[in-house]
Parts: sequence; structure tokens; C-alpha cells
Amino acid sequence: MSSARPTGVGEGARAAIQPLGRAVGRVEKPKNARATLKRLVGYFRRFRGELGVVIVCVVAYTLLGLCGPYLMGVALDRFVARGDARGLGRIALWMLGAYLANNLLQILANVLMAGISQRALQDIRKELFAHLQALPLAFFDRRPTGELMSRLTNDIDAVNQAVAQNVTSLLASVLSMGGILLAMFLLDARLALASLLVVPLMLWFTRFVAVYTRRGFKQLQSALGELNGVMEENISGLRVVKIFRHDAAVLAAFRQSNERVYRAGVSANTYALLLMPLTAVLGNLFVIVLSGLGGFLALSGLVSVGVIATFINYGQNFINPLRQLSNLYNTIQAALAGAERVFEILDSPVEVDDAPDALGVSTVRGEVRFEHVSFAYDPRAPIIKDMSLTASPGEMIALVGPTGAGKTTIINLLTRFYEIDDGSIAIDGVDIRRLKKPDLRKKLGLVLQDTYLFANSVLENIRYGRLDATDEEVMRAAAVADADHFIRLLPNGYQTVLSERAGNLSQGQRQLLAIARTLLADPAILILDEATSSVDTRTEAHIQGALLRLMKGRTSFVIAHRLSTIRDASQVLVVNDGQIVERGTHDQLIARDGFYRHLYASQFKGQAL
Repeated sequence: MSSARPTGVGEGARAAIQPLGRAVGRVEKPKNARATLKRLVGYFRRFRGELGVVIVCVVAYTLLGLCGPYLMGVALDRFVARGDARGLGRIALWMLGAYLANNLLQILANVLMAGISQRALQDIRKELFAHLQALPLAFFDRRPTGELMSRLTNDIDAVNQAVAQNVTSLLASVLSMGGILLAMFLLDARLALASLLVVPLMLWFTRFVAVYTRRGFKQLQSALGELNGVMEENISGLRVVKIFRHDAAVLAAFRQSNERVYRAGVSANTYALLLMPLTAVLGNLFVIVLSGLGGFLALSGLVSVGVIATFINYGQNFINPLRQLSNLYNTIQAALAGAERVFEILDSPVEVDDAPDALGVSTVRGEVRFEHVSFAYDPRAPIIKDMSLTASPGEMIALVGPTGAGKTTIINLLTRFYEIDDGSIAIDGVDIRRLKKPDLRKKLGLVLQDTYLFANSVLENIRYGRLDATDEEVMRAAAVADADHFIRLLPNGYQTVLSERAGNLSQGQRQLLAIARTLLADPAILILDEATSSVDTRTEAHIQGALLRLMKGRTSFVIAHRLSTIRDASQVLVVNDGQIVERGTHDQLIARDGFYRHLYASQFKGQAL
């Protein structure tokens, strides 16, 4: 391993497992909820027509819901008091029709809103996933995979819960409260004004609790994301955990993380659930005020019994949407917190774009030239220092040196996974920064120490090198890579589906599939990053033959710890502390009795050099 930090492009194991006990309950500074909401609403703009229908339905069924209490008051004053059974029957039918229409319109609005919300969330997921593909590798070096997965799943699900299921309820509740107040003023201004005495208290409590609820749910979402990171890391590194007998430590770290999620969840939900009993108390106060004042006015002959009944019914109906709003705060605050975390990823800067005048690449001879290249992941700790090298077409360049010397970083710069700080890298005399990245990478082939294979068939894993390849071309590449014989012995041959990370194959078999995949891609420049360091010497010799066929006619960069594999290299570049300290053929460097000779001698003690 050669760079000072993991890059995801063959630095060996990914810095082992990240520390298990990192803090998962840290409090994030709340952001602008209004800006987050405005941005979230932007994803629904293309559904203006459907949203218009939803709003019309919500307004209609809200008004129909207000008709019920009014018709009940009319029934008491006009028909019950007079004993008019036929009139009472007619108004009962009107009430039944109003409530039926109310329910049908609610169903229609909810169905329409579910479709709209899912399409909008589909757009968010698509944009987020596409943005993740465009982010530089440095971004993923700083983020645990589980935490990113949480943003793709938990955070978007939180938005889904609020939008898909509760938008119509929220709108209906607000309209209902406004309509009830308007109706109350039209019926009797004195009773309406008395009702308003309770409303400011309700709104103040709601606002007070909402601030702490939102903060709590954002902390909870963050804690859940990082807990997922802990779980993902430990499941991925289960073999390491077991071999070092750290089961107890892992469980303790998980319990600690889980405890923080528990405390964050208790805090967030406690504030969210406070609104329910508070609004219940205030709702009872609301009814008491109306009953007391209404009774006094009725005894004074200023209002009718029907009006009082209508007011009490409206009062209870006013509390119901407020209670519903209090229930919605749970999901609304979680949704805003989740949306903020999603937008945080979307606002992360993507890879450096190609220049407007970037050149395409058709044919590549394979000359590679580094001129005074410098690079640092952290400006305070340079990794590559004023490095120059030249690889002629068809040459095999070996990069050797101690771990952390900067060997893999050289490869990361050639592939433009990272951009250089100073100097230039050219292929066939053209600075790679002037080339389109997809075209550049199409001409580069990578075979890494840690081969990644997908949970798909063997055929499709090899075809990943060139998606338009025919089955015959895939099999031909496998034969050249000396993989065809073992593939045909698998239960379903080329159609055998591999388990996650190809756990049902040996390391050597995985490497042969990776070589076949790269052969199919037919790159002009080949990069082998410790491609045989994880296998035994017998398997290495088997793979070496496939690698030699792969390297034939191609400019090749080979990073190797086993120095026996690079004896035939055209050039051996000895890298130490970000600089090339020696260069030459194997025999020339052995004769110099320098850094390389000591490296070689340390691997072959007691053997003739």
C-alpha cells in the first residue's frame, strides 16, 4: 500500500475498520427550515396541474365538513323545536350527502397526492444517486458507507412519510381551522371573539414545541445515519472482528451508539408528543368558554340553542385539526431534518468538470509522462513531491517502495481520481486535464488487489468491462485470462450468480475474472495495483501467466510488493516519501547496492541476488 490515506482505488483494505466508538449523537446546528421547505417544494412544481386538482378537492371536502355542524344547528332551531319530522328527515339526508361527498373527495385527494409525492421522491432519489456518482473519491474517503445509505433510505423515507401521507391532512387542517373561525364570526361575533382568546395560547404552545421538536428530530436522523455506518462497517468487517475476537467490543460500541439514538429519539418524541395533551387541555378550555358564554347568551335570549350547539361542534372540530397538526409535527420535523441532510449531499461539489474545449481520445500509443508533479490530500502533508517519469509505449513500469510511499497515489493521479496540485501528466504528449475523463478512463485498465465483483452472473461481471460485448467475446476474454476452465466447472457455468463480493469464489478466481474483465475492455494503458499480493505463490504463478498476456503490447504500470514479479520490467521506479529515489532495470538497481537492493534482499534472505 502506498498512499497515506485510503482512496478506494486499491489501497488494500480500506484502512481496516474505522473506529467503532465514534460519537453518533452529536448535535448538528439547525439550518433554515424555510429554505429547506422552499427547496423541497421545488420538486413538486412540475405537478402544478395535479396539485391544483388536489387543492380543489381538499377545499371542497373541507367546506363539506363544515356543513355538518351548521346543518345540525339549523335542524335544532327549525325542525326539532317545531317537531317537523319531514323537515328533519330532509336535512338529515343533506347531512348524509355532505359527509359522503366529503369522504369520496378525501379518497380522491389522497390517491392523487400519493402518486404526485412518489414521482417527486423518485426525482429526488434519482438526483441524489446521480450526484453521488459525480462526487470525487475524496468525498467518500470522509464518509462511512452506512451513513450515506441512511441518507438514501432513512432520510428520504422521512420525507416520504410527511409528503405522501400528510400533505393533504395538513392543508385540510389549516383550511378547516380558517373556515371554522370564519363560520363562527358569521354566526355570532361575540362567541367567536371569546373563542379567539384560546387560539393564541394554542399557537404559542405549538410554535414553542415545534422548535425543539425539529431540533430533536434532526439530531435523531443524524444519529440513525451514523448508527447505520457502525452497523455497515462491522457487518462488512465481520471476519476481522471474529479473528481478533472483538465481538464484545463491537457489541459494546453498538450499544453505545444505539443508546445515543435512543436518547435522541426519546428527546425528539417527547417534545412531539407534548402537543397532544396540551391541545387536549386547551381544547377542553375552548369548549368550556363556549358553553359558559353561550349558555349566558342563550338565557339572555341573545342566541338560539342551535347556534350554541353549532359553536360547540365547531369548537370540537377546531381542536381536531389542531390535534392533527400536533401529530403531524413528528413527521414534518423529521422530514425537514431528512431533507436538509439530503440537500447537504446534493450541495457537495462534484468532480472537476472537463474543460469546455476538452479533447476526445480515439487512439492511444501509450506514452505517459509525469513532469514535476506535486500532490497532497492535505496541504500540510504533501504525498507526491516534484515527481518526473516517462513510460514509452509498450513498456512495463514497476513501482516499488515501502507502504505509504505514494505508489498508488501516482495511479490515482493518472486516472484523474484526484487532480494534481502542480506540474503536468501527459499521455502521448497531451495533458490529461485537456482530455475528457470518460475517454481517458476508457483507455486505462485497472486490476486491483481487492477485486470487486457484483452480485450478478459471471458472464455479466466480465461483460462489465465492455457492456456491448457479445457472449462469445466475453468467453474469449475469459479463455485468454485462463479463467474459462474453472468457470465451466461452476454449478451454472457462465450463468452462475455470484454472492455479494463474490464470496463463493477463491481470491485467485476473483483475480482471473478481473483480468478477463480488463482484457475485454482492451485498454491501451494497464495498471496493476498489487494484483497478486493476496494469493499464494502457486496461484500467483498461475495468475502471472494471464497478466503477461494482458500486458502484451500495452504500457503497464505494476505496483508490487513481491519483487520477484517485476524482474522483467522495462523500468523499476523506487518510490519513497513521495519521490523517486532510484530508477533503472532490476539488474542495474541490484548492482548499485542501494535502496532497491536492500528491499529485495529483505524478501530473499539467504538466496543469491
